[in-house]
Amino acid sequence: MRLAGRPALELHLVPPGPRDNRLRRRASKPAASGAPPPPQTISLGASTYYDPVRPVPRARPPHVPVIVLGAGLTGMSASYHLAAAGVGHRVLERLPHAGGHAITVEDEGFRFDRTGHLLHVRDPEIKRLALSWIGDDWIEIERRSMIWSNGVYTRYPFQANTFGLPPEVAYECLHGFVVAHFAKDKPEPKNFEEYCFTHFGDGFSRHFMIPYNTRLWGVPPREISAAWCSRFVPVPKLEDVLAGAVGLNDRELGYNTRFVYPRQGIGELSKGLERAIQPIALGQAAQAIDWRGRRLEVSGSGGTTESLGYDVLVSTIPLTVLCDRLVDPPEAVRQAARRLVCTHLYYLDVALDGPCLKPLHWVYVPEDRYPFYRVGCYSNFSAAMAPPGKAGLYVELAGRAEPDMAVLLPQVARGLTEMGLVTSPSAIRFARLRRIDYAYVVFNHDYFASVETIRSFLEGERIVSAGRYGGWNYSSMEDALVFGRDAASAAGALL
Repeated sequence: MRLAGRPALELHLVPPGPRDNRLRRRASKPAASGAPPPPQTISLGASTYYDPVRPVPRARPPHVPVIVLGAGLTGMSASYHLAAAGVGHRVLERLPHAGGHAITVEDEGFRFDRTGHLLHVRDPEIKRLALSWIGDDWIEIERRSMIWSNGVYTRYPFQANTFGLPPEVAYECLHGFVVAHFAKDKPEPKNFEEYCFTHFGDGFSRHFMIPYNTRLWGVPPREISAAWCSRFVPVPKLEDVLAGAVGLNDRELGYNTRFVYPRQGIGELSKGLERAIQPIALGQAAQAIDWRGRRLEVSGSGGTTESLGYDVLVSTIPLTVLCDRLVDPPEAVRQAARRLVCTHLYYLDVALDGPCLKPLHWVYVPEDRYPFYRVGCYSNFSAAMAPPGKAGLYVELAGRAEPDMAVLLPQVARGLTEMGLVTSPSAIRFARLRRIDYAYVVFNHDYFASVETIRSFLEGERIVSAGRYGGWNYSSMEDALVFGRDAASAAGALL
């Protein structure tokens, strides 16, 4: 069949397939060797049929070399270091503000962080950067933390400061530690509970380590691996335990003995870091991650949607959320993500009409008769956190179920009064119930294998998952800034 004014064409009717009926045409004159045939169409009536060998290309989504998910400290740190390296990127944050957990809110003249967020800095370069972001309005503080148990205050850590405890409790703790210390052929502990008994003995374990950590983590310590303990669970030397039994310890023990704090609250660190980086796309959440095509589907707060292409994805959102957003991930990755555990946390921000009566930064509370396991005083970090003559506290709750405030608040008020932090329950001006959805990553017995399965897959697909929740770990704010720096370096290496 020949059409007037056209080269000879062969028209081939394609039998109906599962998707459409199409008319294929080919020019009788072959294309030049190695050159792709030009797209050709033929119109019959109102319909236009396209060459199925050369589908019409779709418009490509906007493309960014690196996309960063999340504008907490890790995400913003990654942005800072990507920009310093000259790497084009875009930061997406689901919430209408940056900072993640490192924020400060104001309420009736009181300033509240998201519980105790204190900057313990060991890396000189990270300290230089953090202080440059905060500005001049900060203080460096020597830690004042205590334990409240058996009706008395003792110094932290409990296992090196039994002086002041009832004599029978102090003896049980000291005797148990000595027995554990000199035990021969100690088996390698398989879980956190065994770690406590192996390193601290029966007394310390029973009076503090087991009950306190059950309340902190929200799961029994036997369900937690022993492998994470070395940095965050200090094991004192025998001489420190003996000195602490008679009140001779002359120094603070543990990793967090000094910290930096902005006078207006830890949110000043996040605000300063946000000012140091490019604008963040706030109210933008990744809904689907096409890891094969390296494309994100993003929803905005106003119901808008956008598709973005990327070369490398840096994710600081919780690892379980990231896995849930992956489009059709391998089954091994799905199963590994289901085995990851993280507990949430309820806490109270409490405003006092008078001062906090103890000059403490925070107090550990191991006993079940109190509904909280830790109390801290924001206004003892900085007087600017409360109006003159008043104080602000945070009270971290041991229960994971949403509390009834009518029942809870009188219990909390009685506890604070017993501890001598307030004169009476009437000192409480107001209390606000807060929730942190992702608080403590649980190092359960599936932890290491599951995280490695996910990490290996993500690295192979140019996805760098970093941060306390992106990396699924227990870490400090300094670590969050380091994680961001390292994530930027890893992303740059993949470009």
